[in-house]
Amino acid sequence: MNISVSRKAHFNAAHRLHNSNWSDEKNARVFGKCNNPNYHGHNYNLTVSVAGPVDSETGYVIDVKDLKDLIKTEVEDRFDHKNLNLDTEEFKNLNPTAENIAAVIWKLLREKLDERYNLKIRLYETERNFVECEG
Repeated sequence: MNISVSRKAHFNAAHRLHNSNWSDEKNARVFGKCNNPNYHGHNYNLTVSVAGPVDSETGYVIDVKDLKDLIKTEVEDRFDHKNLNLDTEEFKNLNPTAENIAAVIWKLLREKLDERYNLKIRLYETERNFVECEG
């Protein structure tokens, strides 16, 4: 039996959706307001869920404090109050769509978690728009 443990987090970041292989007109048509050359920002809400067996000695799937610290180091410290296009290595050459941001966060956390855990990321770009990445 697997149990899932989740932790919510939050970060603010600016970005611009842009494909440098396209014309300005095509970028504007595909990405609309999100292609603003002066960038725009979001208040991202993140839910990180870790699923696995309950440890018989601790009664935990994972220590929530450890999960909190991991999210702070790998996500909040890295992306909060940053321009994703300009201030982060992860998005220098990767369009910072919600899908790509979720995939990057998933990869960063996956690399630090034990293999026995399943990891699921839910990233809210707005209150109504969110993406999920799981594996």
